[in-house]
Amino acid sequence: MSSGHIAEPYIIGFSIFLIGAVTSFMKLWPSLVPYEYGFRVILFTYCLIIVSGYRMGNPIRTAMDRLYSIAIGALIAVLVNVFICPIWAGEQLHRELVNSFNSLADSLEECVKKYLSDDGSEHPEFSKTVMDNFPDEPAFRKCRATLNSSAKFDSLANSAKWEPPHGRFKHFFYPWAEYVKVGNVLRHCAYEVMALHGCVHSEIQAPYNLRCAFKSEILDATKQAAELLRSLAKDLNNMKWSLQTSLLKHVHVSTERLQHSIDLHSYLFTASQEDNYAKPQLKISRVVSFKNQSGEPESKTTETRTPMAMEVESYHEMMKRQQRKLHSWPSREVDDFEDDENVVSDLIPRMRALESTTALSLATFTSLLIEFVARLDHLVEAAERLATMARFKQQIAN
Repeated sequence: MSSGHIAEPYIIGFSIFLIGAVTSFMKLWPSLVPYEYGFRVILFTYCLIIVSGYRMGNPIRTAMDRLYSIAIGALIAVLVNVFICPIWAGEQLHRELVNSFNSLADSLEECVKKYLSDDGSEHPEFSKTVMDNFPDEPAFRKCRATLNSSAKFDSLANSAKWEPPHGRFKHFFYPWAEYVKVGNVLRHCAYEVMALHGCVHSEIQAPYNLRCAFKSEILDATKQAAELLRSLAKDLNNMKWSLQTSLLKHVHVSTERLQHSIDLHSYLFTASQEDNYAKPQLKISRVVSFKNQSGEPESKTTETRTPMAMEVESYHEMMKRQQRKLHSWPSREVDDFEDDENVVSDLIPRMRALESTTALSLATFTSLLIEFVARLDHLVEAAERLATMARFKQQIAN
């Protein structure tokens, strides 16, 4: 270098710092994040050539040796990945998307089945609920993995763009970006399944007999939705597309039946004032006990229940008390607090209001299920767009 032996080390050190700073900030740019490894190679190669040229005096030879080593390593990697042990990012992306469809269908059915079969006798501890530790729900873990697959799908799609046509993906410019879009829509459907799972493990639960009243409609809608998801996964796996009109129609009909049933029995989701005035007023006769001069009790305290009061307690009140035992909240009946003198009077109406929300939790669960079905329309549209751009074979649905 013409700068002399004194200034040359400072110039080399400043240039390395400058190139390192530029490459470090460029690889943080969102559109350049997938090429982070390339920036590291550029920085390492530049430092190697500059430092070796300073020590050996022939940077051109060092640069050519570095270029040859990179070319030989890249050629060996390509030959191994193509002929010896093929690893295609596109094939892996295709398989991951199919598995996500099936996992979502399994998680939906498992969640609904657990909600309808839970009688409130067993509930997980609060620590397990917070840590999402549910060993008896394997499909829940798969659904959670689907929600965390965004970065994986993006990485596989960016790698697949550089792959040549191979296997079942024979034409150029394969629409790998559409796989990412379908995965995004699928994750929005998975959000609803996670919300349904939250209803299953919530503290306030609807009575078991109330859930059984809508059991057939909920199971029918769930079955049709899961069947549609598995049909989409099958078409995507076979790279064949069949119009999902009939399946979509069945899903919509079952959902409309569920909505119609909720509309007809909407009175079950609201608190009734009849439950309060139907409560029997028990007549209790109390005798104040006192002691005579000898210290012996002259009369004992008696607490009797008149036959009329026993007849007033209706069948509806007994059923109401039986239903409360099936609630996860409250663990103690509100009527027990009414007889407690230590409880503040303002607390009773609040507890009554919370007790009435147990039925509304079922309305929340069904509304989330209907919202999930509504999002399936967007999922079918995204899958159909992928099938068109990827040139899937058209077939007639049975």
